[in-house]
Amino acid sequence: MEARAIARHVRVSPQKAKIVADLVRGKSVEKALEILKFSKGYAAKPIGKTVMSAMHNLAGMSEHPIEPSHMDVKEIRINEGRTMYRIRARAQGRAYRIRKRSSHIIVVVEHKEEPAS
Repeated sequence: MEARAIARHVRVSPQKAKIVADLVRGKSVEKALEILKFSKGYAAKPIGKTVMSAMHNLAGMSEHPIEPSHMDVKEIRINEGRTMYRIRARAQGRAYRIRKRSSHIIVVVEHKEEPAS
């Protein structure tokens, strides 16, 4: 069983968010949240919120409570979102473009089946 959560138009550069996403890809949800809690990357907070949302989505689908240690981050993707363009005034009447990039964060969490004894 798997569940997903999507955060759209998060104001963090996709290039920087991918660095943080690589830290937690394939880990258990419990370990991923612990890594994100102590990560220095700015993208760690929105990625952590999205992982939490996916975890709760999966827990809501099941009749029995599922521990975060029994869930894995199956897939985490960072896609490029909308770019806002701003103008910065420069010397001699020129204007330079400032690009404020955003990201779409997609997290898929799956339930680890316990081995049958």
